[in-house]
Amino acid sequence: MLQKVAGRKRRHHRVRKNVRGTAVRPRLAVFRSSKHLYAQVIDDTAGRTIASASTMEADVRSGATATVDAAKSVGKRVGERAKAAGVSAVVFDRGGFRYHGRVAGVADGAREAGLEF
Repeated sequence: MLQKVAGRKRRHHRVRKNVRGTAVRPRLAVFRSSKHLYAQVIDDTAGRTIASASTMEADVRSGATATVDAAKSVGKRVGERAKAAGVSAVVFDRGGFRYHGRVAGVADGAREAGLEF
């Protein structure tokens, strides 16, 4: 299991070399655990989180939290909150995870909410 985590961290560092969030185009970071999913819109230059959403929130937690449908709802939620904060375009940080399943679901939900990648 430790090799799996170390490999993801290595991939994440490799992705982060090229992906930077600015005030104009912040970074949409995704973290996926076995039970939950977290998404944040981050301005790296100021070092602050603009919007966030996760499956830990009370109204999402009532159903299944480790599914693609839950991931899409998290993506929509974070997209709506980012739009409310004045963000229309982001760069996607997959966090070292494969762009597949729940991670891709977050991206699809954010696109549906109107965020541009």
